[in-house]
Amino acid sequence: MGSLTAAWNRVFAVLGRVSMYRLVYLALAALAVIAFLLSLIDLALPVDQQLVGPDPLQLIITLAVLSAVCVGVDAAAQRVLGLPWRLESSLITAHILLFVLRPTVEPAGILGIAIAAAVASLSKYVLAWRGRHIFNPAAVGATVLTLLSLLWPDLGWSSWWVGTPALAAPVILLGLVVLVRTEKLRVVAVFLVFAVAIGVFRTAAQYQALGIDMDMQDVLWPLLWSSPYLFLGAFMLSEPLTLPPRRWQQLSVAAVVGVLAGWPIPVGDITLGQERALLIGNLIAFAFAVRTAVRLTLVSRTQPTPTVQELTFRVHDRLAFLPGQYLELEVPHRHPDARGTRREFSIASAPEDLPLLKVAFKESDSAKPLSSFKKALAQVQPGDALGITGVWGDFLLPKRDAAPILMVAAGIGVTPFVSQLRHVRAAGLDRDIVLVYVASDSSELAYRDEIEASGADVVVFTRDRPADLPAHWQWARGVRLDADGLLRVVPDIGARHAYISGPAALIADLAPALERARSITTDAFSGY
Repeated sequence: MGSLTAAWNRVFAVLGRVSMYRLVYLALAALAVIAFLLSLIDLALPVDQQLVGPDPLQLIITLAVLSAVCVGVDAAAQRVLGLPWRLESSLITAHILLFVLRPTVEPAGILGIAIAAAVASLSKYVLAWRGRHIFNPAAVGATVLTLLSLLWPDLGWSSWWVGTPALAAPVILLGLVVLVRTEKLRVVAVFLVFAVAIGVFRTAAQYQALGIDMDMQDVLWPLLWSSPYLFLGAFMLSEPLTLPPRRWQQLSVAAVVGVLAGWPIPVGDITLGQERALLIGNLIAFAFAVRTAVRLTLVSRTQPTPTVQELTFRVHDRLAFLPGQYLELEVPHRHPDARGTRREFSIASAPEDLPLLKVAFKESDSAKPLSSFKKALAQVQPGDALGITGVWGDFLLPKRDAAPILMVAAGIGVTPFVSQLRHVRAAGLDRDIVLVYVASDSSELAYRDEIEASGADVVVFTRDRPADLPAHWQWARGVRLDADGLLRVVPDIGARHAYISGPAALIADLAPALERARSITTDAFSGY
């Protein structure tokens, strides 16, 4: 378990250098290039041997129309509503529709593609609740076009031509990159299991009704490799903005979408399959947790350690979170770099502290250039307004109060533990908690007062001995935490549920030391 956790976080540390939205766009753009190259090969092949359906011109024209319409509609809507322009969001929608709709150069078909793109972009603002869209935009656009095609077939409809064996491997590889970055691999795995299993069962039932013997291998592999399930899961179902905050809720939505996609339900002349299944899943996700954009005002900016800044906000909208969860903060600014305008921050305050909300982050090394986000965040002054796009996470303590807990914090990774310890104290709970706190030196131990007030046993790993250590704190010497050192300071680790929080690269180094714990739960971040 520890080795897998380490490997996962090493990969996450690399992918975390690029914003989630830019990574998704780059993956879709790469898939479009691959599809275009395959379509060039198709020009020399017989029709029955072609690798993809559309020809090169159809792909170019269709993508150009989709991009122009999505970018134009989004730019106009965002200007009217006073929202920051998100070019990558527009291009992601356009590229998803490229693989879902039927590319064409026919005038009526081009009109249908333009309508689908316009509807998809408008749905982000019309089918929204307090600043957050409810449905996957591409699924809305494709569904509306399919419905219009019942009246005017020449407009075209959703065809999901991406579901071809030649594109299966690229979709899997690029999709895995996206799913690791968005941490939705388990969610999509559940979706695929249900979709494929239900699809096989449906096919078996049809064969049986016809009195035909069925070979499982002849059904299973074509269903998986020649279906749109892979693309739907990796690039549409995984969208964080249309998923509920808790993992069990996300898995439930994935299962429902998988069932509906695997066995399409006929409704009139269309079926509840693929994008319509996703829309139903979006509704269920919305019912689980009404997702809203939350307005904030910066109250104060403090510096608890020489390299850590703490921001205190006042919340102006309804907000609910659990100790240990994280939020996504948006700081609009011109010319954002590859990391984009949004970042995830662990919440450092407890729910009992609302309407005040705190986050903290480590300042960049002076030798490294600042990200555009960090430069913009540094310019935010008390009284300035920002926004949260959502709250997520399952980095939550066991519900059973008697469960012994080990917290391992690397640097600023202590913030979710501060939220949990503040909540434990505010709620009057009695929990057996040991906190192992790793920092470069004693001056970098943030939130000493809050941690001391919680009464938790604390083991500090720093180069120098911290002054005035409380009675229930001990200095373990040094900053390098290894398996032997952890067993020495926490001899009962095998009885504890281990939680580790910090940069992904550090978690990768520390995770193997926690293999003896009853369980390992990680909370990784990749810097700002």
